[in-house]
Amino acid sequence: MTTGTERLLGDLRRALRDGGLYGSFLVRDLETGDEIGIDPDIELPVASLVKIPLALVTLERIRRGELDGATVIEVPPGRITTPGPTGLSRFRHAAHIAVEDLLYLTLCISDNSAADALFELTPPDRVGAVLHELGLRGIAVRHTMRELMETPVERFDPADVHLAHALAIDAGTPGRGHRVPQLDISHANTGMARAFVDLLQALWRSRPGTESAGPPTMPSAIHPDVAARVRGFMANNLVRNRLAPDFDSDASTWSSKTGMLLNLRHEVGVVEHADGQSYAIAVLTESRVAAGRQPGADALMGQVARRLRDELRSRWG
Repeated sequence: MTTGTERLLGDLRRALRDGGLYGSFLVRDLETGDEIGIDPDIELPVASLVKIPLALVTLERIRRGELDGATVIEVPPGRITTPGPTGLSRFRHAAHIAVEDLLYLTLCISDNSAADALFELTPPDRVGAVLHELGLRGIAVRHTMRELMETPVERFDPADVHLAHALAIDAGTPGRGHRVPQLDISHANTGMARAFVDLLQALWRSRPGTESAGPPTMPSAIHPDVAARVRGFMANNLVRNRLAPDFDSDASTWSSKTGMLLNLRHEVGVVEHADGQSYAIAVLTESRVAAGRQPGADALMGQVARRLRDELRSRWG
């Protein structure tokens, strides 16, 4: 590591601390395998990021003939009225939706009810088993999305949501246990920035005729058709207030999935530049600020990720 890189990492750690964020970042050049990060091997609850492996495994089971993507599922109404959940989670009446359309709702608008309909078809332990079959490690899938909708936030009036965030910040243990089960790494769906970058690399390197491209130590076991579908959904992600402002432009595309729960703010994705360069980026953070809406934290996440990407990109030229 050069002196300049060490100085950059020190500056970014201070910026995160000053902004009230604890962050786990990793950026990897998908052509060379070079990477740069900040604490990329810290295990954290992943919230809605678990929908990427859920979608991947659902599509793999469709490919194997175990599921039919055209099968119509009756999804009960979520009837949630608290801020945050989207799509079917807020419906007041039952809906009938095909499995492949549930995939769109799950990844593109982060619909928890749609995801739970998919979990009914492929339970968490089955999702984890198929991930292992595909050689993907470091992501633990233990529960459905329904548990994420039963947090302290639902027990407070909107004016008191900051109290739920204060509990999330203060009730942890040194071993990353927590009084809130959804934030306890022994109970929650968990992962690391490195594990999600490995998943993104496998998805982006699995293309017809290029399965062996890139670093030879990590061949992709994901079928090209499955990977293409997941990439397509991530390219159409509608939640674009976090990292997208720093990576989406006329000369680049940003495909991603976000995750948010209490004081957790995450996003993982791939930026593909018009000159052929592409970078997998994973950002998992915990906020130390007891507030629900934190646009400054979202902006800081993007700025730190962008500077890490710029550091790698400067080496390429």
